[in-house]
Amino acid sequence: MHHPSLHGLNPPQRSAVLHTEGPLLVLAGAGSGKTRVIVEKIAHLIGTARYPAKRIAAITFTNKSAREMRERVGKRLKGDAAQELTICTFHALGLKIVQIDHAKLGLRRGFSIFDADDSSAQIKDLLPHGSKPDVIDAMKQLISRAKNAGLSPEQATEAAGSPREREAAALYTRYQQRLSAFNAVDFDDLIRLPVQLLENDIDARDAWRERIGYLLVDECQDTNDAQYRLLKAIAGDAGQFTCVGDDDQSIYAWRGANPDNLLALGTDYPALEIIKLEQNYRCSNRVLRSANALIANNPHEHPKTLWSDAADGERICVWECRDAAHEADKVAAEIQFVAQKATPPNGTPPWGEFCILFRGNHQSRALEKALQLLRIPYHLSGGTAFLDRGEVKDALAWLRLLANPEDDAAFLRAVQSPNRGVGAGTLAKLGELAAQKHLSLARAAESMAIAQQLPARAANALQGFSSILHGLRSDAHTLPPAELVRKLNERSGLLAALQASCSNEAQFKQRRRNLDELADWFDGPKTSTPGELAAALALLSHADKGDAGNQVRLMSMHAAKGLEFRFVFIVGVEDGNLPHEASLEEGRLDEERRLFYVGITRAKERLWLSYAKEAQRWGDKLRLSPSRFIEELPSAELQRDGTDPEADAQRKVERRNASLANIRAMLAD
Repeated sequence: MHHPSLHGLNPPQRSAVLHTEGPLLVLAGAGSGKTRVIVEKIAHLIGTARYPAKRIAAITFTNKSAREMRERVGKRLKGDAAQELTICTFHALGLKIVQIDHAKLGLRRGFSIFDADDSSAQIKDLLPHGSKPDVIDAMKQLISRAKNAGLSPEQATEAAGSPREREAAALYTRYQQRLSAFNAVDFDDLIRLPVQLLENDIDARDAWRERIGYLLVDECQDTNDAQYRLLKAIAGDAGQFTCVGDDDQSIYAWRGANPDNLLALGTDYPALEIIKLEQNYRCSNRVLRSANALIANNPHEHPKTLWSDAADGERICVWECRDAAHEADKVAAEIQFVAQKATPPNGTPPWGEFCILFRGNHQSRALEKALQLLRIPYHLSGGTAFLDRGEVKDALAWLRLLANPEDDAAFLRAVQSPNRGVGAGTLAKLGELAAQKHLSLARAAESMAIAQQLPARAANALQGFSSILHGLRSDAHTLPPAELVRKLNERSGLLAALQASCSNEAQFKQRRRNLDELADWFDGPKTSTPGELAAALALLSHADKGDAGNQVRLMSMHAAKGLEFRFVFIVGVEDGNLPHEASLEEGRLDEERRLFYVGITRAKERLWLSYAKEAQRWGDKLRLSPSRFIEELPSAELQRDGTDPEADAQRKVERRNASLANIRAMLAD
């Protein structure tokens, strides 16, 4: 029978779409078109009248991927069918079950859902008064782990081995009673309660199997134990489901995901059919061969070898850098150079086709600075851009005001950071008086004549503020900029206020590090005047925003899963960072290798890997070694720095010319 809708699918993709009876596992390699298979399969199930749309549920891992899948299915189906489908996350499906069967779960209609902060507040309240934040966090995690394993408070109490676990189980019991009293559930309950209901209540189970006749689960390797049990409870013995996953992209064990669930499917469903999608539609062949060689070092129940019709492409560049700052400068300069070559005549550079990946968000700082100095627009995913962090913005407002007493916006932020009792009323009055006298707000705040027209308390606060500024302004002429920033953080009261606002020492250290980092940005040759400091600042904080789409993307490798870019840079490829030292200590080398594999397979056309030879830690120089994973890549696919002197020299000349052209363009602005 000919299926016109399957035109354009490769043979394994077509088999996956046509398999509608019994359990199916689709092992979909990176870039092998798995979303297309899910969308086509939904269309096929409906088009052949095998299932009506309202009895099909597709489960994704994030709201974003649910949204994208809904859009794609909407374009593919005619009429109202797309509206009747269930396309949502595990938690959203769980919520639907709890809403419909709330009475069976002992909940009243209109129950609340507690978010992470609400849960922490309850746990803090139930623990002895004065319990430290890390104790609260640890207990919260133990309770969450028990819920993600699908355990009730009673089962958790029975399973508890260590005194710590017994303590957590007792707290779990009291916490659950508290939730019950509030007619509330927490996020983990949205999976645990449906599992409890469907495993123990035959009527409820039958009703839900009638509601959901066919189940499609995306990213199956990321399911935790409770989610897997929910899948089994709904699918039943017949196993009318398609699970799509890739054991090589399982990178969330630290969040409770259990990649062994892919193996469990074969045991729980002996009739399970397995189809592998190995044709990759994304990467150049060099990138694929390197990814295959790397991941072959992990044990595999179902080995896959990705292949592609694409060209070999350029070799993967491997750079050795002095330190993170040198690495960032090199990456930024290369992006600028490659972007210029890829820009169409009279067109815009394709910034959105570049991505820089790192293991931890703290690595973004040096990269942000280097990109800003070259005026390359960027977007930092999954974190606040360094210059947008509250404490950094506060310190920058003080610095701007030091350099320019006429900067009213900087004054308004600085005078309220930290809070010194100068309220909105006072500032409005100050603004009026300043306007009458044609003064800036900072100058008006120093004026005795104006102070006499303000309430005494506010006038004193403004005077105190002005004298701190005055002192710092004199220091600006003698201190190196970095030292001035450190002194400012102390003298302004920013550090003390930051400490008071943090719930624990670890959080304070983390945020204080942002302020220390800001000071480090100004480390270097002595800058003698606040004016020069302001110029340096203007350069740093000037990042052409462009539209959200056309910016270089900076993100962690965990955040990059599912995305693809023409040009990819992976930085910090050092032992201790990738693989991460904690993973090495805990024997999780396989998962780190999978993470690197995910990073490599984001690259469509070209890939750069870089590592630093040394780092600064607590004031000491630390020697670093390149990641052991680099040695697992085939050397024939790599272009290492320094191995081809002629090409390196040519590269230097090209990049120097590009830099000079860029400096001329900046000066001409």
